[in-house]
Amino acid sequence: MSDDDTFTGRVRRYAQVSTAMAGLGARLAGERYLGIAVDRRRHAADLKAALGGIKGPLMKVAQLLATIPDALPKEYVDQLIQLQANAPAMGWPFVRRRMAGELGPDWQNKFRSFEKTAARAASLGQVHRAVALEGTPLACKLQYPDMASAVEADLRQLKLAMSLYERYDRAVTTAEIHAEIAERLREELDYRREATHMRLYGAILGGEAKVAVPRPYSELSTSRLLTMTWLDGAPILETAKARLARRNEIALRMFRIWYVPFYHYGVIHGDPHLGNYTVAPDGTVNLLDFGCIRVFHASFVRGVIDLYHALERGDRELAVDAYRRWGFGDLSAEMIEVLNRWALYVYGPLLDDRARRIQEKGDGVDGAAVVESVHRDIRRLGGVRPPREFVFMDRAAVGLGSVFLHLRAEINWHRLFHELIEAFDETALAARQRAALEAAGVPLPSESSGAASSSRRRTRTTDPAKQAGGQARA
Repeated sequence: MSDDDTFTGRVRRYAQVSTAMAGLGARLAGERYLGIAVDRRRHAADLKAALGGIKGPLMKVAQLLATIPDALPKEYVDQLIQLQANAPAMGWPFVRRRMAGELGPDWQNKFRSFEKTAARAASLGQVHRAVALEGTPLACKLQYPDMASAVEADLRQLKLAMSLYERYDRAVTTAEIHAEIAERLREELDYRREATHMRLYGAILGGEAKVAVPRPYSELSTSRLLTMTWLDGAPILETAKARLARRNEIALRMFRIWYVPFYHYGVIHGDPHLGNYTVAPDGTVNLLDFGCIRVFHASFVRGVIDLYHALERGDRELAVDAYRRWGFGDLSAEMIEVLNRWALYVYGPLLDDRARRIQEKGDGVDGAAVVESVHRDIRRLGGVRPPREFVFMDRAAVGLGSVFLHLRAEINWHRLFHELIEAFDETALAARQRAALEAAGVPLPSESSGAASSSRRRTRTTDPAKQAGGQARA
């Protein structure tokens, strides 16, 4: 079967996606508006089966929702969270044909052994255990067929869903959000690019204690097959049952896995759902997936730090400059106040100099109320247009926050953050980033994208409070 973005592949994909989503919509509408009781446990199982069979970006949405506490009923979480590591796998005849297509008819002679049954299946591909000729344990991630059609079909379905939302809330435009998601998902199809991301993270995190990154095997990889060293570990959620000290150790490593690359190199891992991490018996955290990596200009990183200091000191002028660096256009004084109200909630754990959970009950702050009030005021003021970078910054923050919530970690986030940013230098970061990207073979960020150009855009905009609603909850 061809992986090309064929017409027949697209039609088949639209039919699958539309059927699954239409069924979901009909059942939930029946429950909400007609009073028809829905067997949620059965419905959730059906939905997992439908999304798992489809694979692709829509399944990634389900994965993310399953990691956010209270975002879905428990029946749905129990089913959808299994998609993170247990999506329905393709059988051996498929694998044999696909491997021959990638490495040639004698492909099995290039391994000492290759397991016929997939060890792990996910949204775009499945992983098989293997052993290299010299004896190194390997993980071979093989992309499913026709994924180009799959991604394009899901992106069209997503665009339709976003347009329906815009009819409901005309203060929000989703064009930039869709464009960012589309660019990242298309990148995820290129496993050679993912291999460069893996090398980049291996270099960036090489000095971090008890953090492991796989090493790619380029001679056994193609654009649709990624072979890497196998890392043993248990699902990170198993750590949630451990004593507090152990949970805190894992949370601290997760904090550094995400924030060291961002504040030192301007890079984030944009898909931090629970299935992308495992924990070895000695507490080493394994980072497993590198398909969704976002590179930011150094000025954007400085803007994130400057806004923190602006909130800390009550410095309005610094806040204005920070938003400008993020890529916002001209903002009124009233709009600045509204955005700062949202930012104070998002930055809250970093501003609080004490050991605490990432979100605490009984602290007098209602995250949903904050987000709703900010959204209401932004609509009243005509809207703003945040840069495309916010899409995966938010996605990553939601995923990471959900890990901390599940671990129930109690850490002084303020001090961890200050340790990372105390020596920040924008020029040094830019130079360090360029050297690291070039060494790993990762393309440099375009000067015409993201914050570098969004400050020149003046059209109707997305509301960051709605876009960051999940982040605020996390």
